[in-house]
Parts: sequence; structure tokens; C-alpha cells
Amino acid sequence: MPIHKKLNEARLSFHALPLKKSGENKFAGYKYFELADFLVPALKIFNDVGLCAVISFSETTASMHIVDVEDGSQVIIHSPMGSANLKGCHEIQNIGACETYSTRYLWTAALCIVEHDALDATTGANKIAEPAKFISADQFAELQKLVDDTGIDLALLCKHYKISALKELQESRFDAVKAALEKKLA
Repeated sequence: MPIHKKLNEARLSFHALPLKKSGENKFAGYKYFELADFLVPALKIFNDVGLCAVISFSETTASMHIVDVEDGSQVIIHSPMGSANLKGCHEIQNIGACETYSTRYLWTAALCIVEHDALDATTGANKIAEPAKFISADQFAELQKLVDDTGIDLALLCKHYKISALKELQESRFDAVKAALEKKLA
């Protein structure tokens, strides 16, 4: 059986599993798959269909070679390497963080794992959407002071929340943004 057919079978089997997302981004308010949520089931499925994944890293690229164990044919997935600067960690711990994240993203690409997107935000919701309420002038002033006190780049914060200005932040996201900024002060 060709490697692409095996890979597609692995994807179909993987997506039939009842996996749970245990990771949570409290800052942005969504859940995501951590590597530990899916790696062992993915490895079992790859083994069952006759595939082996080999991951390697260079300074600039993370790569996953998906190998057909019967005929040696391969599919290769590449991803650029990032960097980390975790507080209180040694250089090797930062490297490990990069490799762990890269491994997760390679598996996400290999298995077509759906992560946080508009679908996650609306799944199971059959309600008519109400117009978004933006933060009040007092809430804006409170967040602006926290932004100033933390030294956070306001443009990056707005980009993260997909808004063009802080005053466009939805009221429903105020508490999460405030908590995240206060955590930066701690």
C-alpha cells in the first residue's frame, strides 16, 4: 500500500479517537492539545498501519520523516525552528522547550490535528450571536495603566487579540486580559 494511503488511514484512525484537549491558554481563553494528549495513540496508529515517524532538528528547521516500514518510502514535513527565553531556565531547557513545541507542531501537521480556530469557538453553539460589547471607559483606563506599568507593547497586545485598538476589546475578554497583565507585574 502506498505511503500516502497509509498516512491517510492513520489520520482517519486518529480522528476517530475520543481525545481531550488538556492544555489551556487562559490569556486568550482556549484549549489545545498538549503533546502528551495524543503522542502515544498516534504512535500506536502509525505502528498499526506500518509507518514510523523520525523527528530531527537543526538550528533552523525541525523535520519529521514519516517512513513506510515495508518499502522505506518517505513523506517529510518541515517546520522552522523557533527560540525560547524562559525565565529561570538554563539554555538546554530553552532548547528542550523549542524541540517539544516543534515536535507537537510536526505531529499536528502530520495528522491534520485541528487546533484553536473559529470552529472551536463556535462548535455546539446554535445561538444567534449578540453584538459584541466593548470595554467601558473605566475598564479601558484600567487596562491602559496595566499596559503602561508592565511595559507590554500595546501594538503586540492588540495584534494578539486581533483588534486594532485597546478600546475595541470585547467586554467578555476584559477579566482574562487584566489577569494576564497583572500576572506580568507579579
